[in-house]
Amino acid sequence: MRSGDLANLAGVTVRALRHYHQVGVLDEPERGSNGYRSYDVHDLVRVLRIKRLASLGISLDRMSELLDDTEDASSLLDDLDRELAGQIDRLTKQREVIAQLRDHNAAPDLPPELARFAGRFSAAFADAGLSPDLAKSDRLHSVLLAHLAGEDAMPYLTSFYEWLSDPERLVALTTFAERFGELGPDSTDDDLAGAVEFAVEAFGSVVGEGFVTDLNRTLGGSADLLGEYTFDLLNDQQRWALEQFEAFSRKASENE
Repeated sequence: MRSGDLANLAGVTVRALRHYHQVGVLDEPERGSNGYRSYDVHDLVRVLRIKRLASLGISLDRMSELLDDTEDASSLLDDLDRELAGQIDRLTKQREVIAQLRDHNAAPDLPPELARFAGRFSAAFADAGLSPDLAKSDRLHSVLLAHLAGEDAMPYLTSFYEWLSDPERLVALTTFAERFGELGPDSTDDDLAGAVEFAVEAFGSVVGEGFVTDLNRTLGGSADLLGEYTFDLLNDQQRWALEQFEAFSRKASENE
């Protein structure tokens, strides 16, 4: 039988047969005088065994000895069972994370520890009629911050988000986001000073709570990357306002 006939009988593709030849699990027959390779029923049995082993999750590079009955199948099955158990554990955890993100209507690129907060922030931004770009920017900032913080600083980060997600502070956050987003070349000195004063009044106390100090200490040099990303998204007036608030934060931290 030709390769196409073998493929149809075994329920595989001709391309799969070629791959079996390449990796060495199926011998490649010589071409006949007509230029075609001729397979027989023994090749069919071999391909059926390959399919069966593959369905159990056994990789092709581990099949040759099994197919030739030179490997202890019991030991290999024990190894395979352990690998599958590990995969099941990982998949179960993935499903738990997905369920957590769905429960809080959070984006899938967010770390699950911040999911419940991000959902609150997004809802607050939407209720205030703010641009979706602001919510997206906040989410991307959270993605970077969580990565830089890592497991060590995640408790400080979640504490800060918990503090910030208080209903009254959420109102202040959306108000500030609106005022901060309006800063630009046409902003007056009063506009700039007012935005900074509002930020200090609304969020200055977070410095005294120690969240910022603990988080920055854990971030170390990575804090520069966070600052670089944030500044790249801002115009000159917004950068000035942020620098003023950061100056206040540094001074407050020094006095703790």
